[in-house]
Amino acid sequence: MCLGVPAKVVEFVEGQMAVVDVDGNQVNISIQLVPDVKIGQYVLVHAGFAMDIVDEDWAKETMQLLKQLQPQPQ
Repeated sequence: MCLGVPAKVVEFVEGQMAVVDVDGNQVNISIQLVPDVKIGQYVLVHAGFAMDIVDEDWAKETMQLLKQLQPQPQ
């Protein structure tokens, strides 16, 4: 099974690449599959590729759910 992660587009870089924010981490990804994406929008990222543009509310809710799945320190 594959898991896509929501990320906010913060910057475009050369070619069809962008920098996205994933939970405070800056990651370079390909935006080849979503050429109409704009800075500030959220995308679903898997294996270094933006797969789709997603709704901001959905992205934020999903990020909160993913945080709840992380192991908590004991």
